[in-house]
Amino acid sequence: MIITRTPLRISLGGGGTDLPSYYSRRGGLVISAAINRYVYVGINRTFTDDYFIKYAEMERCRSVDEIAHPIIREALRAHPIGPALELVSLADIPAGTGLGSSGSFTVGLLRAIYAFKREHVAAHHLAEEACDIEIRKLGRPVGKQDQYAAAFGGLTCLEFDTDGRVAVSPLRIPAAALHDLEERLLLFFTGYSRNAEEQLRQQDDRSSAGDAVMLANLDAVADLGHRVRQTLEAGDTHGFAALLREHWLGKRQRSVGMSSHSIDRWFEVGMANGALGGKLVGAGGGGFLLFYAEDTQALRAAMEREGLTEVHFSFDLDGSTVIVRD
Repeated sequence: MIITRTPLRISLGGGGTDLPSYYSRRGGLVISAAINRYVYVGINRTFTDDYFIKYAEMERCRSVDEIAHPIIREALRAHPIGPALELVSLADIPAGTGLGSSGSFTVGLLRAIYAFKREHVAAHHLAEEACDIEIRKLGRPVGKQDQYAAAFGGLTCLEFDTDGRVAVSPLRIPAAALHDLEERLLLFFTGYSRNAEEQLRQQDDRSSAGDAVMLANLDAVADLGHRVRQTLEAGDTHGFAALLREHWLGKRQRSVGMSSHSIDRWFEVGMANGALGGKLVGAGGGGFLLFYAEDTQALRAAMEREGLTEVHFSFDLDGSTVIVRD
């Protein structure tokens, strides 16, 4: 039996510039942080001549081509390790909440397959193969941030070249600033993201078509990503909080479905009750509000009155790992 543990992520700056439709024109940069909320994937050999797959649904298939789950199907096509295979997936936080669960699942699945085959795989190869499955083979309008954050872990600067190459470097943040972020970054669930893929498809289509307004918006996001890096590496967490707010105001202009009346109100409530900055994490329409709080107690009390659930987290520094190998 093999079990892998792969972190989810929050984006701290530059999110949206990791889609090929943008970085192939301009390059891109994202500051991403893996967190200690995980996707788990287990693989076990069985005594039956089929594939027994359990996630939110349950499948029993005689061949790989019959598997309905597209990521599992493509991964097993690339790595024929069955049949007589049981594959199970669990997650601390469900999909559709803006924390990069699809990319984390793909990375965790591939990590489990390589471990099952007793083959070593580097984090960079793992991330790129996961991107290939989601972007090229399945044609999804997603970027490369989630897969790389999941594979590497930590607080990372991801730089995307126009030819698709990704440079990964750790964010050189002072220890005091890192501890400050873990104490003062608070995450509140607003509800499941609605039409996240539709939001990304709109951005992808407009960027591919050379839409000047969309490209200008993403240019500003890329610049903000560079500023977030500089600010955090200088240890200026209050300056970072202001950039979070600036990021959100720009992100809201990307499409009409990015926010909602409720999300806008919760954001303003947060800013009036101890937050210095914040933004919605993910493609929009739902998911998690991320705040940097000067007064964490006041912010928590305000969000509790609004009926929002907090998800406590710290940073994950390991990336995708094998936790059981039997």
